[in-house]
Amino acid sequence: MRQLLLLALAATALAAEDYPLGPDSQPQPGVPQGDVKKFTFETSKIFPGTKRDWWLYVPKQYDAAKPACAMVFFDGGGFSKADGGFRVPVVFDNLIAKKDIPVTVGIFISPGTVAATEPGKKDRSNRSYEYDSMSDLNARFIAEEIIPEVRKLVKLTDNPDGWGTCGTSSGGIAAFTLALEKPDQFHKVISYIGSFTNIRGGHDYPVLIRKTKDKRKPLRVFLQDGAADLDNLHGLWPLSNRDMAAALKFAGYDHKFELGTGGHSGKQGTAILPDVLRWLWRDFPK
Repeated sequence: MRQLLLLALAATALAAEDYPLGPDSQPQPGVPQGDVKKFTFETSKIFPGTKRDWWLYVPKQYDAAKPACAMVFFDGGGFSKADGGFRVPVVFDNLIAKKDIPVTVGIFISPGTVAATEPGKKDRSNRSYEYDSMSDLNARFIAEEIIPEVRKLVKLTDNPDGWGTCGTSSGGIAAFTLALEKPDQFHKVISYIGSFTNIRGGHDYPVLIRKTKDKRKPLRVFLQDGAADLDNLHGLWPLSNRDMAAALKFAGYDHKFELGTGGHSGKQGTAILPDVLRWLWRDFPK
């Protein structure tokens, strides 16, 4: 059965991985541009000894008298660049100007690093421990340590319908874990090429979702993967994401799953981001 699935996925993946950016991912004349500022955080009590960069996008339409919505992005450095892969500031600028999404602040967070203790050695990344672990530590870190820092700078809504989270790969499972652990604060999730595999137990999520159907969280979840995504000792990514989508459907979650032709890449996610955001915020008051 596994071999048949691999053959079917491989056949689907024969199509070229061509996902061009649309106009909403390009700067448009006359559209107000928000500001992105960089910060450093190195006083975590939840992940002691770590240091990380984070960025804050504030749209031009932000009014300090009105609480803004917010989205948290894992592996934030790549998402925060206007000329990078996902171009989130550009997409936010365009969609906010069209009122396709509300005035939304972007919070972009890098995984922590631990400084080397010996000369000539490299700093150790804390990414897998933070993102792939089946625990509430990363969710608590965001809710208890990062968001209070953001609230010192901008006024944010307390309505969980006004909060979303997004990530790719291990960041994709981290985004889901954040909302699952903190449903009183986050209701919206985007997981691209999510690592719902056995890196640190993430393959258990489909079963957990099914068994807690009667305790379903009020989440809206978008999943994306590519038919040629990874197949390694941790699992088969397309199969894991199919299992997640099936479990969310079984449990009655508001969700959508899009399977493309690509591999472990953000190309499709980049191209569809504007439409994903429209779907995510489709019924939020303008």
